[in-house]
Amino acid sequence: MPAEDEIYRTLQRHLDKGPYGLAAAPSGSDLALLKLLFTPKEARVAANLSLISLEPAAKIHRRLKKSGMKMTPDEVKNELDRMAFKGTALVYRQGYKENRYKNAEVSAGAIIDFQVDRLTPELVAAYHRYHEEILSRPQRPRGARSILPLRTVPVAKSIPQPEKFQVSTYDDVRHILDSSPGPFAVANCLCRQLKDRQGSPCRYSPLRETCLQIGTDHARQYVEMGIARYISKEEAYEVLEKAQQAGFIVQPENSLHPETICCCCGDCCLLLSRITKMPRPAALYASNYFVEVDTTRCIGCGVCVKRCQLEAGVIKEGVAFVNLDRCIGCGNCVVTCEPQATRLIKKKNTPVPPRDKDETNLIMLAARMGKWKMFKLRLKMMLGIEV
Repeated sequence: MPAEDEIYRTLQRHLDKGPYGLAAAPSGSDLALLKLLFTPKEARVAANLSLISLEPAAKIHRRLKKSGMKMTPDEVKNELDRMAFKGTALVYRQGYKENRYKNAEVSAGAIIDFQVDRLTPELVAAYHRYHEEILSRPQRPRGARSILPLRTVPVAKSIPQPEKFQVSTYDDVRHILDSSPGPFAVANCLCRQLKDRQGSPCRYSPLRETCLQIGTDHARQYVEMGIARYISKEEAYEVLEKAQQAGFIVQPENSLHPETICCCCGDCCLLLSRITKMPRPAALYASNYFVEVDTTRCIGCGVCVKRCQLEAGVIKEGVAFVNLDRCIGCGNCVVTCEPQATRLIKKKNTPVPPRDKDETNLIMLAARMGKWKMFKLRLKMMLGIEV
């Protein structure tokens, strides 16, 4: 293997240890993608960044020095800041005296999302090759406790009074916005932009500016990179309203304090399109509702069937039925049902989401690593040992 390829293979193996992973591709499409995202120097730096812990530049400098990279502390900090601007590293400032950095994984929601408005034909082609070879496979999340990075919350108008007062705060997108300290930012949807570049634009709507960043550092990094703009809370509500009118599924990050709210469709969403191919998507989704049809009211118009992005609805003998193995309780069929034959039902078992994104990532990582390795990792974290 050429020396340069070995640098990128080392990075691929490092990233594959993270919550999302980066599986090696038999064709080498994984290396081709990494080469477009990282210079050889950046790849060596990224291979020495923590996949979990935020660290100051000085600590990262010491690790790079041990690995044989000859860089001054200032050079390391400048390199990390350049990588953060490119979206190949995460940088956090809130609550710290100095910038803290960690790896940004190669996935939708991380490095790939950061390439919105920066997509080149080469990057689109490389990501498409890797996606078709690895990511589009309808695999189940590994491990009994495995979870998805996003969760579904119902369309606000789909839950009538008095049930609305019983909605958990983490299932209420308005509460999620209200409880965020801000600032808020909005960016174009990377998934729809990829489809546009591939000549397969979204069938549901021409809306593109639907990706909300509501985490303080997350919004700031997007804006400083020039790929998002700051908006008010009221404007964020308007974005959600337009997205819900278009029939998009509201999906915040799967935690009590999400940094991002996605507005997804089965046409374009990289995660949703993958899960939709599976026979029982509802078993994998973090969703606390399902749809029930009153067959005495249903007129068999089929609007709900067309509205459903997971193909959960079907018309049989002139009335609608819902395949609960495919229903994720988004409520989009409810708000367009004129005879009011559909309604959302809250599940008996409604688990509380993880505390924050870090905890979500650790749960995903535990499913990949196994209990014993995860126990040792958490112990190292508690003792302040590098992970």
